[in-house]
Amino acid sequence: MRIGLIGTGRIGAFHAATLATLPAVTGIVVHDADEGSARSVAEKVGAQYAGDLDGLLGAGLDGVVVAAPTAFHAELILAARRAGLPTFCEKPVAGTLEETDAVLRALEGAPVPLQIGFQRRFDAGYQAVREAIADGRLGWTHTLRACTADPTPPHPGYIPASGGIFRDCSVHDYDIIRWVTGREVTEVYATGANRGEDFFAAADDVDTAVTLLTLDDGTLATCTATRYNGAGYDVRLEACGSRGTLAAGLTDRAPLTSAEGAPWPAGTPYGGFMDRFQDAYRAELTAFTEVVAGTRPSPCTGQDARAALAVAEAATRSRKEGRPVRVAEAG
Repeated sequence: MRIGLIGTGRIGAFHAATLATLPAVTGIVVHDADEGSARSVAEKVGAQYAGDLDGLLGAGLDGVVVAAPTAFHAELILAARRAGLPTFCEKPVAGTLEETDAVLRALEGAPVPLQIGFQRRFDAGYQAVREAIADGRLGWTHTLRACTADPTPPHPGYIPASGGIFRDCSVHDYDIIRWVTGREVTEVYATGANRGEDFFAAADDVDTAVTLLTLDDGTLATCTATRYNGAGYDVRLEACGSRGTLAAGLTDRAPLTSAEGAPWPAGTPYGGFMDRFQDAYRAELTAFTEVVAGTRPSPCTGQDARAALAVAEAATRSRKEGRPVRVAEAG
């Protein structure tokens, strides 16, 4: 199959390299507003370059991968829909719930599927936690603890357009908590702090945040996030039940040091998200080729992305207003 790739920045270039190794993919066509970037990526992976969006969509494609900035997601999803092409899009569908809803309404009844990129669903550890909760091995789940910690902050120009730490970073934890538990988040209480660079506060954002989630069955979940974790990239989830606890991401590369002197970590700490989730990204795009082929439904729908964004919206409101917020209030 021939896959089109829109956006050849860091994640787009990574996806291009991954697509080039998938047995189902026989050709790749790339486009980016930055012609130099697109041509460079095309040359590296043996892809075809398209000078504009119409040229890409008209290049005999079977599916499209959208890795452009968030501001362009909605229009690109709809353009692919008009072209009748199954679409994979990095999260989110759009920057706001209102725009997300408009896109999802436009897709109602469309014969082509949409898959949103929440790659943690394809990580072996998170999948094992989901299975353990579903089959009752942990008993009834009472607490989940999620952690997302970047080693260093992104560049200052990224933050004002990022949507804030809850929409940009913690949203991955909100999605995976819904996915592993099969439950919905009903209420959110969030707080945050700035002890690092001034550009976070200047953008009305925080560099460190904590969210307390209440799920519809009474399960509680905490999500911590920070832009400053000098030990390395740390993404984990603990699921605690009446019979036992299971952790995802607790490998010998987790950037943890034991106060009791245990030999931990034994390996080199993860340097970033592409290092930590390399296998998951490959599995995610492999799944998309199966969606394109019509052999499986979308494993992460637009409605899934909307649900996670609604939690992030509630968390953003909670931090600013200093109170618990029902997710229904956010839309």
